[in-house]
Amino acid sequence: MAEKVAIYGGSFDPVTNGHIDVLKATLAVFDRVIVAIGTHPGKKGLFSFDERVKLIGECLEEEGISPVRVSVTSFSGLIIDAARSEGATALVRGLRDGTDLDYEMQMAGMNEMMAPDLQTVFFPASPSVRTITATLVRQIASMGGETRHFVPAAVDSALRAKFN
Repeated sequence: MAEKVAIYGGSFDPVTNGHIDVLKATLAVFDRVIVAIGTHPGKKGLFSFDERVKLIGECLEEEGISPVRVSVTSFSGLIIDAARSEGATALVRGLRDGTDLDYEMQMAGMNEMMAPDLQTVFFPASPSVRTITATLVRQIASMGGETRHFVPAAVDSALRAKFN
């Protein structure tokens, strides 16, 4: 039987407990997951690509997730192109609420038209992480707020280091 490979794309700037929640759900269904960090040449993130890769690795270790089952890559174009180049057959998207669903359904429809061979799979975020967004985490951290309830320990430390 062929290995089931999914790709989970996003900025992961920073990786949050919500991202980890969706990643765990994905690993319950797929053999392997590629975490694809979107990069844009004209856009500077809080964390560099290399910092994000390192943080994701530390988060996997914290959670006891085997690095054999999760790899990290970058992409700068369409996620469907990244999926094909990585051998993935499914695109993973996390859903927090109905607003996410509306947007993600549009995206899934467009991706299906361009790449009918790829299936979009939605995972609902657990109630405890539904309100978390990387944008809000960055804002809270930049104002000296407490982020430990929203991100893994390694990310919390990295945020404190960035803003101190």
